[in-house]
Amino acid sequence: MAIIITDECINCGACEPECPNTAIYEGAVDWTYSEGTALEGEVTFPNGRAVDANEEQEPISDEYYFIVADKCTECKGFHEEPQCAAVCPVDCCVPDEDQVETEEELLAKQEFLH
Repeated sequence: MAIIITDECINCGACEPECPNTAIYEGAVDWTYSEGTALEGEVTFPNGRAVDANEEQEPISDEYYFIVADKCTECKGFHEEPQCAAVCPVDCCVPDEDQVETEEELLAKQEFLH
């Protein structure tokens, strides 16, 4: 499953540079699927979601850091544990129960992104 940042976030920014997929963004910041990945132009994710990787997307949160679920692999293929959760001083990086994925799915997403 993807990781989410709860509203307990203190906006310290410790998580953002730790993400190997560039899936974490500061609140109110536009983002793209291509940033930090090998994605370019029209792409279809393994889950069937089709997007323009270069098109700017609206922030998921205007108040605190957020994680783009389609780019989050829980650090599979890079690290043993999610690095955002490992460095978060208030433990607000937690599994997203609405985005359940198997290890195989997360590894396939990691390969797709890079």
